[in-house]
Amino acid sequence: MHDRKAALREGVVAVEGVRLCEEALKSGLKPKIIIYTRNRKTLASEWSERFMLPDKTEFLAVSDDVMESIASTVNPQGIAAIIEAPDPGTEVPYSNNALYLIADGVSDPGNLGTMIRTADAFDFTAVILSKETVDPFNEKAIRASMGSCFHVPVIQGGTIGEICLIIKQMGVQLIASHLAGKALESARFKFPAALVIGNEARGVGEDCVSQCDMMVKIMMPGAAESLNAASACAILSYVLSGSRTED
Repeated sequence: MHDRKAALREGVVAVEGVRLCEEALKSGLKPKIIIYTRNRKTLASEWSERFMLPDKTEFLAVSDDVMESIASTVNPQGIAAIIEAPDPGTEVPYSNNALYLIADGVSDPGNLGTMIRTADAFDFTAVILSKETVDPFNEKAIRASMGSCFHVPVIQGGTIGEICLIIKQMGVQLIASHLAGKALESARFKFPAALVIGNEARGVGEDCVSQCDMMVKIMMPGAAESLNAASACAILSYVLSGSRTED
């Protein structure tokens, strides 16, 4: 199940560690198998009651050596799970105060996971991924999200041009992070709004730029030439979230 193609065929996600497993279970996802070592037996039993796991859930006890051999983390915590994959969804939830994050071809799973965690922290309505974006349930992406991929709706869409067209038809202000944009501090936002973060090397694609209502850039007085995608997303998300009003 570390092979995502195999996991996708089975409709499951492999999760390791206490926190990530608990975040998945708290979100209502159903485990097929709980794998644990001897010193995690009590925790596995506790999960069965606390999360009211289905009777068909398989509990598999393994030795420490076996856990080390099957784990993808360097220092496994003695517990892992194979869970039903979250529904990727196709319908974009809407409200007058909605805030969306759109990932346009983000290729690094660590960046994407961190961006999803940021979206969760700032109460984004949903995260929408272009088909060129890395799998959000890649194990590295899951770890970087710290379980936020189980909290915030993650919708996997078509091309970035198709996604932007749908968002525009919904009456959502489309905002892209772009070097040709206006300074972030002078920007004024309307809601509902969607923030587009582009590929780490290429930035936001022209199919999106041509449809944007606004492009913004983060002014940097220091010597660094640029920020990585996840860092830029965090700054922009903080500013956008602060511009929202209550429904």
